[in-house]
Amino acid sequence: MRQSHKSPMAAPIVRFAPSPTGLLHVGNIRAALFNWLFARRQGGKFVLRLDDTDRQRSKPEYEAAIEQDLAWLGLSWDLKERQSDRLAHYDTARDRLIASGRLYPCYETPEELDFKRKRLQAQGRPPVYDRAALKLDAAMRAQLEAEGRKPHWRFKLITEEVRWDDLVRGPQHVDEASQSDPVLVRADGSYLYSFTSVVDDIDMAITHVVRGEDHVTNTGAQIQMFQALDGAVPVFGHLPLLVDAAGAGLSKRTGSLSIGDLRASGIEALAIDALLARIGTADPVEPVTSLDRLVATVDFARVGRAAARFSEEELAHLSARTLHAMSYDAVRDRLGADFGEALWLAVRGNLAKLEDAKAWATVVRGEIAPTIEDAAFLAEAAGKLPPEPWDETTWKGWTSGLAASLGRKGKALFHPLRLALTARENGPEMAKLLPLIGRAKAEARLNGRTA
Repeated sequence: MRQSHKSPMAAPIVRFAPSPTGLLHVGNIRAALFNWLFARRQGGKFVLRLDDTDRQRSKPEYEAAIEQDLAWLGLSWDLKERQSDRLAHYDTARDRLIASGRLYPCYETPEELDFKRKRLQAQGRPPVYDRAALKLDAAMRAQLEAEGRKPHWRFKLITEEVRWDDLVRGPQHVDEASQSDPVLVRADGSYLYSFTSVVDDIDMAITHVVRGEDHVTNTGAQIQMFQALDGAVPVFGHLPLLVDAAGAGLSKRTGSLSIGDLRASGIEALAIDALLARIGTADPVEPVTSLDRLVATVDFARVGRAAARFSEEELAHLSARTLHAMSYDAVRDRLGADFGEALWLAVRGNLAKLEDAKAWATVVRGEIAPTIEDAAFLAEAAGKLPPEPWDETTWKGWTSGLAASLGRKGKALFHPLRLALTARENGPEMAKLLPLIGRAKAEARLNGRTA
C-alpha cells in the first residue's frame, strides 16, 4: 500500500494546465481559481502550464484568450510554461521507464483492442487489458514491426491498492489490479497528458494538484508514475464537477459558458470569481469587492462532495450586486475619468451591467426628450423649482412644497416628475439625480423641451 503525503504547511506550488485548443469555460476556471486562491493564501506560487502538444488543434489565438481570461479574472501567474518546449524532458522520462521495465510496447490495433474489450464485457468481466504484449519476445516484436505495425507504449501498473488523502474527498484508494495499464505513448510517438503532466509536476516541484473529480480514477496510476520516476508525490484534491440547475453536466449544455462570452455579456469578473469559489461550499455566495476576501476564506475542508450547481441567473444577479458595492475608484478607468463619483454613487444601485451607467450619464448630462404626463401640473412644478445650489435635500423640499400647495401625493405626485426629468418609469433615487441634472435642464424638461 502506498499513500501520498506532503505537509500542507509548506508554501505550495500549484498549476493550471489548460489546452489552447478552445476557450476557457466556467468549469476550467473553477479549478484555476481554487489553485490560485490556495497558493495566494499559503504564500505559494501559481504556474500557468499550456498543454499545447497537440500541434494541429492548439492555436495562438486560444493561448492569447486563456491569458486574457485569467488576467481579466485577476488570476495572475508566477511562471508560464509550454509543454511544446519540453519534449526532450518527456523523451528522457520515457527512456527511464523503458529501461526500468515499467513501460512496454504493445502492437494491438484499435480494432483488436475493441474486440478484446467487447469479448470481456460479454463475459461479464471488466475490460482490463490482458498484458498480452508482455508475452512477446524480441523476434515476435521484430516480426510485427516488419509487418508495418508501430507500437504504442503502456505503463505497467503494480497490482496494489494505492491510497491518498484527498484535500476535498478525504481518504481515497484505487485498486490498480482492476485497472488497465494506461497508454502513455501513442503509436505515432506522441505523449498522453497523463504522462506529460507527471513529468512536468516533478520538474516544476508541484506540491498540490487540484483538479476536477473526473480525474480521480487517473490518480492511482499517476501516483505510481511519480514513484517510478523517483518524483515527490504531490497532495491531490478533486473538486466536484459543475452542473446546471437541473443537475445536468455543463459539458452537455448547448449554450456557451465561455469566460469570453460572459465578459462580452457584461458579467463582472469578481462575480464569476465569487460564485465559483463559493457554490458547493459551506460559505455563502455573496458579492466581494476584491479577491482578497476569497483568498482569506478558501478552505478545501468546506467544499462539499456533491456536484456544485451553477446558475446563469444567480451569476447575473450576483454580478449586479457586485456592481452595487463597487467604489468609484474600482470602475473609473472603465467608465472614463469624466464620469464622476457623485454620478456613480447615484446610479450604481440600479445597474444590472456597468454599460447601463452610461445611459444614466446621458439622462443627467445629455439631451433627452421628456415624457410628459399632466402638462399643467408639470408647468406649475417648474415654476416652483427652488434656486440653486442644490443638494440631496432639494428633492424632498421641492416635492413636499408641491404636495402641500397642489394637494398631490404618492404616484400622482412623483410619477409625472420622474417621467419628465428622466424619460424613464423608474431608476435611481431622484434625490440624488436632481442635483446632477441641474435647474436649467430640470426646468426645460418639465416644460416639455428637449434638454
